[in-house]
Amino acid sequence: MTATTAHPLLDRARRLASDLLIPEAERVDQEGVPASHVEAVKRSGLLGAGAPVAYGGSGAPVDVVRRIAEVLAGACCATWFVQTQHHTPVQTLVQSELPVRERLLGQLSRGELLSGVAYAHLRSYPRVPVRVRREGGGWRFDGTVPWYTGWGLNDVMLLAGTTDAGEVLFAFAEAREQPGLRASQPMRLAALTAARTVSLELAGLWLPEEAVALRTPYERWAPGDRARTLNAGPALFGVAEAALSLLDAEAAAPLRARLADVRGRAYALADDPAPLEHVAERLAVRAQAYEVLRTATTAAVVAGGGRSMALTSRAQRLAREALFLLVQGQTAESRAAHLRSLTGA
Repeated sequence: MTATTAHPLLDRARRLASDLLIPEAERVDQEGVPASHVEAVKRSGLLGAGAPVAYGGSGAPVDVVRRIAEVLAGACCATWFVQTQHHTPVQTLVQSELPVRERLLGQLSRGELLSGVAYAHLRSYPRVPVRVRREGGGWRFDGTVPWYTGWGLNDVMLLAGTTDAGEVLFAFAEAREQPGLRASQPMRLAALTAARTVSLELAGLWLPEEAVALRTPYERWAPGDRARTLNAGPALFGVAEAALSLLDAEAAAPLRARLADVRGRAYALADDPAPLEHVAERLAVRAQAYEVLRTATTAAVVAGGGRSMALTSRAQRLAREALFLLVQGQTAESRAAHLRSLTGA
């Protein structure tokens, strides 16, 4: 047994999956992630998996954190997607030297608060969907956040915008309607409607200086964000593994071997100390991982026959979740590479 498979946090993730997430997944898919699921994740300690021990986290190795993500995504992708937003604010605070670190990092690391994120719109730069201007002793946010997941479940959010000087500014806000912040109705999506995704309209939302976690030129922030979008993420391996569990051993064996191969190569690239090297290889492996995911979930639907068309079918849910993962975290660069792999161009 390896250190990864024996880790106590991974044991907790597996128990949470088997006792709660998997039995409830089809109901959650139709009705939405309940607050009770969020409370169970908070109690499990998994929100602090990669957080520093000094602040109440577990400081688990990256391979353990990835395996936890696989387990949660394969069990209930909507619950995984809500809680996975939390880990970016934690890591942002770990790297911050601003006062908000001491105010929030402990509460986030211990799972006392759940945080969402509202920053993917920064990838459209130089277009500026959310503009930030200094006002009084703080910052004013105006614009539209197209996607915000976990509305009604998160306690706080890490909100980002761009200043007129070309800086990105990240600050924490309470995840609720307030003066200057209004949420849309939850979006009806082909998959993961359950994750409670909305758009946010910002019209003079004011946050104090002490809410700021990061302020830096866009050109300094963007390479790190780009690096995160080049590699295949653990959720797709978790959903693929869940789909293969619905096949008999003979049918699953060749696909499981392909999955293990591409997972190993993807994680080796993710662990490379030069995250912006081997870009073509990273994108190629990412596309190969999506192909295994598509094949695995399609095979599960085929094996289920007509039953797979029922909304209570696990195979059908996993297939829709696979569609979602095709575009989650997508950038123009990753989209172009994936399309080339599909078309042979």
